[in-house]
Amino acid sequence: MTGIFEDPTFWVAVGTAIFVGVVVWQRVPQMVGKMLDDRAAAIQAELTEAKRLREEAEAVLKEYRAKTANAAQEAQAIVDAAKASAERMAADARAQLAIQIERRGKMAEQKIAQAEAEAIADVRAAATATAAAAAAEVIGKRMTETKGDALIDTAIRDLRTKLH
Repeated sequence: MTGIFEDPTFWVAVGTAIFVGVVVWQRVPQMVGKMLDDRAAAIQAELTEAKRLREEAEAVLKEYRAKTANAAQEAQAIVDAAKASAERMAADARAQLAIQIERRGKMAEQKIAQAEAEAIADVRAAATATAAAAAAEVIGKRMTETKGDALIDTAIRDLRTKLH
């Protein structure tokens, strides 16, 4: 039997058996399994968190795209409303301008008519003054005292019939 104790393979086997026994006795496989299970659980938690974050990011991206589309539509609506408002304002301005032009035209026509009436009145006054002066001169040359007395008497008689 001395041959077995001198064989290095025997001692390697004994050392290995003792090592395996100590490892099993100290529950190393259970600790390694627990560590692996804990690590797997941590990885699973990280994967779950990553999945949740991805879904959240996709939701935010979808919301952003919807807001972008809505913003473009809102911007177009604002532009359209501004164009319509500008067109209404321009139409109102044109209408107000037409009314103002018409009003000023009427005022100008009234001023022209008034100036024309004043000019006619001035011409008539000048003509009347000239005619009166001419008549006075003609009457002064042709009128005698006898003719004047006869005209006054006739005018007084006519005055009585015209007043009644």
